Amino acid sequence: MEFGYIIAGFLVGLLVGLTGVGGGSLMTPILVLFFHIKPAFAVGTDLLYAAVTKSAGIFAHGKLGNIDWKIVRMLAYGSVPASILTTLNLKHMDIASDAAVDSIKFWLGIALLITSLSVLFRNQLTKLSKKEHLVSTKWAPHLTLLLGLILGFLVTLTSVGAGALGVTALLIIYPNRPITTIIGSDIAHAVPLTLVAGLGHASLGSVDWPLLGFLLAGSLPGIWVGSRLMHKTPERVIRSILSVLLAWAGSKLVFA
Repeated sequence: MEFGYIIAGFLVGLLVGLTGVGGGSLMTPILVLFFHIKPAFAVGTDLLYAAVTKSAGIFAHGKLGNIDWKIVRMLAYGSVPASILTTLNLKHMDIASDAAVDSIKFWLGIALLITSLSVLFRNQLTKLSKKEHLVSTKWAPHLTLLLGLILGFLVTLTSVGAGALGVTALLIIYPNRPITTIIGSDIAHAVPLTLVAGLGHASLGSVDWPLLGFLLAGSLPGIWVGSRLMHKTPERVIRSILSVLLAWAGSKLVFA
């Protein structure tokens, strides 16, 4: 089983390196559907896994000047309080109960279905936003704060959303910003969010520490390999396959 966790970590890391899609969109459903890890433990473990794997991205994008710290702060103003409130709400629930398990599975499925659409139609949404100016500049800070609130809730409950959903939404809110700045800012925001949410789950006892170690052992080399193969693989094909897989996993959880 330990070897299986390492292989799963490597495959998820490889796809993250190839597509840039957050590990939570991939790792949590794998843990729940294939390894039959309890949903709360899958979410809690994956949040700290994401915090570690994305930390390196801050230094990489920071050196290249790809982070807009104003966007990061506005997102965090919404997401961190939302994460803390969601964790406090989970404290009053029996996360091992059937009701809690069903709730987490349902919201995880919804998040995966939305993520699959954002992965599939990101380029089209970005082009439409640039052409039609869907969002007024004066509303951008308010919408960024609102996005942070939504991500704080979703990420804490499901571990999904900090990557694909965040990037797609930011591309619509800030259509004239370079894609590198959007991705860098999203990664910079994801680290404190997943760390706060992960520590919140740790306080609930819903983190499997040995499992976290096995996943990191596989994912870190996987991300390294994937990042070097990124420009040698057909992005559209990979994104289409990934979108189908996310939609399948999401529908399986929602309609279970």
